[in-house]
Amino acid sequence: MTAPTRKQMHLAAHFPGVNNTTVWTDPRSKSQIDFSSFEHLARTAERGRFDFFFLAEGLRLREHNGRIHDLDVVGRPESLTVLSALAAVTDRLGLAATVNATFNEPYELARRLATLDHLSDGRAAWNVVTSSDAFTGENFRRGGYLDQADLPHVLGSARTGGTPYTRAAEFVATARELWDTWAPDGTPRPFRHQGQHFTIEGEFTVPRSPQGHPVVIQAGDSPEGREFAASAADVVFTRHGTPEAGRTFYTDVKARLAKYGRQPDDLKIMPGVTFVLGDSDAEAQESAAEIRRRQISPQNAILALEQVWGRDLSSYDPDGPLPEIDPDPDSGLVQGRVRIGDPLAVAARWRALSEAKGLSIRQTVIETTGRQSFIGSPETVASELIEFVSTDAADGFILVPHLTPGGLDDFVDRVVPLLQERGAFRSEYTGSTLRSHLGLADPVGKD
Repeated sequence: MTAPTRKQMHLAAHFPGVNNTTVWTDPRSKSQIDFSSFEHLARTAERGRFDFFFLAEGLRLREHNGRIHDLDVVGRPESLTVLSALAAVTDRLGLAATVNATFNEPYELARRLATLDHLSDGRAAWNVVTSSDAFTGENFRRGGYLDQADLPHVLGSARTGGTPYTRAAEFVATARELWDTWAPDGTPRPFRHQGQHFTIEGEFTVPRSPQGHPVVIQAGDSPEGREFAASAADVVFTRHGTPEAGRTFYTDVKARLAKYGRQPDDLKIMPGVTFVLGDSDAEAQESAAEIRRRQISPQNAILALEQVWGRDLSSYDPDGPLPEIDPDPDSGLVQGRVRIGDPLAVAARWRALSEAKGLSIRQTVIETTGRQSFIGSPETVASELIEFVSTDAADGFILVPHLTPGGLDDFVDRVVPLLQERGAFRSEYTGSTLRSHLGLADPVGKD
């Protein structure tokens, strides 16, 4: 018997491939580029009745000390193209792509997203990200032309300043205007938009899609990012992985919705989390420690240290103490990657931890950048997930496995049935669109 009154959890699957999440050395780790890998993970997520499948994407190969960052996937296919192919091999699973609002135009991107929504019968989603760095802009001959204040903050950013009503907010609003131009009788109506960043007019070529509007996802933690989410997003992708931090973020963002005429359920908060399962909690903890050791090799530890310090630290011993020199806040050593907060403050915290526990560089990096959010037996992990959601620390989770493409298999086979038995997660899809999975209302302009 299930408990129908329990708050329902939302689940999504993230296809990993950047930083130090993936354990590349594991023999079960397969291609990050072959379509079969995307298909396996998507089919597994759909078998688990997940809400959506999520692809991240960058627009330039990131560099570290002048070399391609070797923890990243090189050659990852374009996300909307991959998702269009996945629409043919899945039936209900939502399909979410990260697409940059800085280096695209509303009309062109609105067409691509509406097309995916048609091809998938209403399962498309757009994760809105922005970029202000000249390094990425060089690929588009637009190097850093936007003022930083015009950009809502991306996940992990330490930037400050700006408002939610800038290019990205206008981009989303303009795309929605375009999606709304077709009349209920199927007649296209002319559009005209004149704003700070876009002045366009004409007729939109794609009929209203099955969802009316594809679902909009946003990642941001600054006050401006939270405000942008409250005003424009359907889902927030966040990093708050502890119950206390999650509840604080949840309460703050949900409280911002009323000023935009929105209800708490109109925005779903879903932190990105990882997991390690074992037959017992002790076995899972042992596995998690081994995974972290494999994710943070001696070389990776120095790379992580250099990302904070902004200095070439290749001469340092990973098994030795942290550098005594301070970080360079203005360093250009790392290109295309977000530095971890205020470098001086982060270094101070790392030093304090290292001194208190007698940790080496590698041990400090392992402890401070740990990514396993839920560790234990299937019963333990299921209980912790339910507790997290039932206490309003989140509405659900975006799961980031450490193996591709089979890293989600155990979770779907061993944890999802427990969530279903306890009435915390659906046993079957009850609708056909991503909006129906997420419990989101149809756009006002749909009829």
